[in-house]
Amino acid sequence: MLPILKNQDVKKDQNHIALKNDSCESSSPCFDHEGNKINFISLGCPRNLVDSEVMLGILLKAGYEVAPTLEEADYLVINTCGFLEASRQESMDTVEEVLSQRKKTAKLIVTGCMVQTHSDALKTTFPSIDYLLGSGDVEGILKAVQSTQKGQIISSARSYLEAGEVPRRLSTPKHYAYLKIAEGCRKRCAYCVIPTIKGPLKSKGKEQILKEFNLLLNQGVKEVILIAQDLGDYGKDQGAKKLTALLNLLQSMLEIKQAFWLRLLYLYPDEITDELIALMKSDSRICPYLDMPIQHVNNQILKSMRRATSKEDIIEIITKLRREIPNVAIRTSLIVGFPGETEEQFQELIQFVQDYPLENVGIFKFSREPGSHAYDLPNQISDEMKEDRYHRLMQVQKKVVKKNLKKMIGKKIAVVVEGYHPETELLMIGRHTGQCPDIDGQVLINDGRKVKAFGEIYTVEITDVADYDLVGHVI
Repeated sequence: MLPILKNQDVKKDQNHIALKNDSCESSSPCFDHEGNKINFISLGCPRNLVDSEVMLGILLKAGYEVAPTLEEADYLVINTCGFLEASRQESMDTVEEVLSQRKKTAKLIVTGCMVQTHSDALKTTFPSIDYLLGSGDVEGILKAVQSTQKGQIISSARSYLEAGEVPRRLSTPKHYAYLKIAEGCRKRCAYCVIPTIKGPLKSKGKEQILKEFNLLLNQGVKEVILIAQDLGDYGKDQGAKKLTALLNLLQSMLEIKQAFWLRLLYLYPDEITDELIALMKSDSRICPYLDMPIQHVNNQILKSMRRATSKEDIIEIITKLRREIPNVAIRTSLIVGFPGETEEQFQELIQFVQDYPLENVGIFKFSREPGSHAYDLPNQISDEMKEDRYHRLMQVQKKVVKKNLKKMIGKKIAVVVEGYHPETELLMIGRHTGQCPDIDGQVLINDGRKVKAFGEIYTVEITDVADYDLVGHVI
């Protein structure tokens, strides 16, 4: 999560959502007495964060207020992640921490993916949880908060998409926001249980998306980040072919005569078509940035993972992107320790990272998830070997990133300046179009005297590199 940003209407400290609640933005009366303060903790992906923002909006509209700290809250809401074993452990640890720190009269509501799939474990481990809310039951948050008895709403709806006039209160800094266009997944990758957790692909209607997009722009949002489990499959549950629905949606967004950044998260290599590349080239408002999960490059491993692309396909699309969009920033995710991965196959992955350097790489150790196809595959890799390969690949990627970043020294680039550095007000932090919030590096600004307001775009000259970050000054 982003560090606290100064001079913002909204602040986010790690997983805690905290807003300055100076006024009530609805026609409902604002309560001004003890007993109605809420505190949210949102874990996991940006799609979870959007759900948390909807729940927050519903409660604020009903007259509740935001507690600045966990200890001051009368109602605590934890939106959990259940994607991986590590995610579930983080969710359990968070519940335990909140129960130990809350005031005795505070009510705890636990919601999200882990509730949907592991509610019994939560109830058994933490019997003092007051209410459980399934991942598709977001609009039940008011009932959960107002209930005078312990209870739960866990329906068969495993994911949630806004429709109509559902309130939402942004928790991100005021200049950027996430826009969820679909939920669930139609792919069946061997290592993944998302289709089980979140259900089949469910796309939001184009008119609803455009309505939300315009609303965000009217609120002053300058960067809209489109999210889904897989953007490339948007609309295919409604009969769309290939990438037609996504392209049509993007073209409609670009018809709006307004300045903004539009960022695309999660497009698989086989979904990055010539038409999409042409559209990105045609309008600079689409950030030259793609989050393209490839997971591995050895063809045998890719086939075992049930991926749709080969190593040759991956190299071809990276080469084409570099040729057509020279300033493109590519993010990907890689998995080490998949069942059957040999040292030779792992070395192939290391060589690929060096031969085809990518700007941002998330590296994950294979998690053996019950219910996934890969859970029962033979030749499972030991935890020690996974850890070893993880660190070896991390070291290689760190050198690749440093070499990549050094090429930026001397360049003058557009940077959205987001606030002061969390450790010192002598530095400011920002991002260029090739850096996504929360997951990528940043631009550290050591001379921001010309910055008049945060959330605005300035020209920054890059002078140095610090680990995964760039260093520069506003000119």
